[in-house]
Amino acid sequence: MGIIRLMLVVGVLVVAYFLLRSAIREFRGLKGPFQPPASREDMVQDPVCKTYVPRGSAVSADVGGQTYLFCSRDCADTFQKQVGQS
Repeated sequence: MGIIRLMLVVGVLVVAYFLLRSAIREFRGLKGPFQPPASREDMVQDPVCKTYVPRGSAVSADVGGQTYLFCSRDCADTFQKQVGQS
């Protein structure tokens, strides 16, 4: 009777271990590393001229279903022309 109880306890512990391990992996996968929300003062890099501008004053353009931020309308137009050629 003692061996059966021991095997039952070990079995329950093994199942609990695997359930806990999978729950922790899922939790880590969903959350990812902490990133604070973007503010208007965050600096973003213009993909054309490589300068940094505050997010709040950047010019945005949707290109190919993705939003890009630029320092000026000229850089946005240049980027759209470059992407259109490729």
